[in-house]
Amino acid sequence: MPEKQLLHLVIGGELEDLEHNTFRDLTKIDLVGAYASHGEAVAAWRRKAQETVDNALMRYFVIHAHKLLDPDKDPQDD
Repeated sequence: MPEKQLLHLVIGGELEDLEHNTFRDLTKIDLVGAYASHGEAVAAWRRKAQETVDNALMRYFVIHAHKLLDPDKDPQDD
């Protein structure tokens, strides 16, 4: 049986400061991609984070989009 698809998005951008997750310029958000599993998303996140390691304000995030699409679903399903 194929693995269940759980939509994850990976995005990143430069933050205003190190204390908050507020992007400096929303028009420059890097939408890395959409992934069917948490593992695939983490691998993409890790690659992008490693590429930008020299910029302390650059951050990438994994967004659990499947939870936004179905917020009443059991949180254990990820």
